[in-house]
Amino acid sequence: MTTRTVRKIVHIDEKKCNGCGLCIPSCAEGALQIVDGKARLISEKFCDGLGACLGECPQGAITIEERVAEEFDEELVKEHLIAHEPEETLACGCPSSNIEQFEQEGGCPGARVTQFGTTTTAETTHGTPQPSLLGHWPVQLTLVPPKAPFLQGTDLVLAAHCVPFAYAGFHQDFLRDHSLLIACPKLDDFAAHLKKLTDILSQSDIKSLTVVHMEVPCCSGLVHMARQAIQASGKDIPLKEVTISVRGEVLA
Repeated sequence: MTTRTVRKIVHIDEKKCNGCGLCIPSCAEGALQIVDGKARLISEKFCDGLGACLGECPQGAITIEERVAEEFDEELVKEHLIAHEPEETLACGCPSSNIEQFEQEGGCPGARVTQFGTTTTAETTHGTPQPSLLGHWPVQLTLVPPKAPFLQGTDLVLAAHCVPFAYAGFHQDFLRDHSLLIACPKLDDFAAHLKKLTDILSQSDIKSLTVVHMEVPCCSGLVHMARQAIQASGKDIPLKEVTISVRGEVLA
């Protein structure tokens, strides 16, 4: 039987929430999720009402209110967290530990690569295809084992999903001599991604981390994820941030 009582519980103002997802990892009970682009309380029973998520919302969309709600259920929370532990398997059932590393070619004939931030990042002779500079597989953050060989002693790029489509010179400017992870702070499981990135930084010899994200507000969550993961790893890993506009220009 469900017991309801007057108690403190979080309230989310959907008009203020922009779906950045920064509140998600701060909720240890997993009570918050991004649903249809907004942070939502998925169950009153998961919220302890202590408000650990309040300070993480840059929009001020989360407050604590006192109202009639279902009682907090600690045992149900434990079951919920266990049930939603991320699985490291591909959709086809293949283990994510089946990694591949590729030999990167030096670039296509006639290519001229310039430093990123310029209007033109890679120019080739007419009709000459540019080879892929991707050096490994997989690239999805969820699927990459923390101790994957391609993470050892590497300069790591963490890119938002949309970046390679918006920025024409992504391969030339960001993949050459770098390892790659991709994630979306709005549509993916932020808390699971934060844990995975922390594990990677803790267990692998990462020399530097570059976060490449789009200019849209929710995408900045990737930077917050990186900062939290570096802090949690206990390592002094240099962090660089690159912002790409929706028109494919480097903004910062």
